[in-house]
Amino acid sequence: MPEPICEYVAMMKLIFAGTPLFASVALDALLSAGHEISLVLTQPDRHAGRGMKLAPSPVKRLAERHGLPTLQPLSLKRDYEARAAISAVGADVMIVVAYGLILPPDVLAAPRLGCLNIHASLLPRWRGAAPIQRAIEAGDIKTGISIMQMEAGLDTGPVLARACADILPDDTASVLHDRLALLGANLLCDTLLRLPLSGEVQNEAEATYAARIEREETLLDWRLDAELLARRVRAFNPARTLLLGDTFKIWAAYPVIMPNAAPPGVVLAADDRGIAVSCGRGDVLMLTELQKPGGRRLFAAEFLRGAPEFQTGQFLRSFVSG
Repeated sequence: MPEPICEYVAMMKLIFAGTPLFASVALDALLSAGHEISLVLTQPDRHAGRGMKLAPSPVKRLAERHGLPTLQPLSLKRDYEARAAISAVGADVMIVVAYGLILPPDVLAAPRLGCLNIHASLLPRWRGAAPIQRAIEAGDIKTGISIMQMEAGLDTGPVLARACADILPDDTASVLHDRLALLGANLLCDTLLRLPLSGEVQNEAEATYAARIEREETLLDWRLDAELLARRVRAFNPARTLLLGDTFKIWAAYPVIMPNAAPPGVVLAADDRGIAVSCGRGDVLMLTELQKPGGRRLFAAEFLRGAPEFQTGQFLRSFVSG
């Protein structure tokens, strides 16, 4: 991922709360800009990888490299020591980026200029946990970053700054994530230079909700049209399908025009070009990059050499279609 462009010399005393890679890009930008990070909050270490060993978050790893004081409360509502530490900092601003915990009212009110949040959408569209994925799934052609003054509601606070970004036809959630992470880091640095700001109140009538991606919905329902299924592959990246009791991951796919009178889920063709699958409305989706259980992500030609069960006439299933 490219480095954030932050060449500012503004010094503010900050608390930073965040967990995943998206948040670590913003923290790195703040450090490069010369801000004083007095305290970092991040989620507790989680079991990850094949060995299910405890692993620190990207934000914690970055904080440790810079010797920043770090707390990992399970809940700010119940961790009074963490809340006391936040209050004791006397921060100008608390930056919150994909942190994952609810901030109680006293935490929101602790910094002198309040709490700012980087949200990966053009609020009020796509409030919630999965704005990048839901924007791709919905077929949006643009999205962006909002810097929001936090309040008690879910992503409801006044917007201090916005930056737009196009959603390209082949963007996956991971590709768009990286582009927005960089955009958000730079917009945050610029916004901090201009504080205090009067925010724009969000229009509730235009609000939409980006629900968290549930594992069950990543199974493709072949009764849907091919355009929507292709967007879901890019959004969930990977999506999944079932064949003969095994679950296969689908990393890339696109709609094609070809004769089709088969029921949804039927494999119409399987060759070096890809695996053509019948969808709803007589559509066809071409699967071009797949992964079998325990295998590697492969283009269709190589995948088919190790997956002979993908033959013309086979029926791909999902939980929805039975």
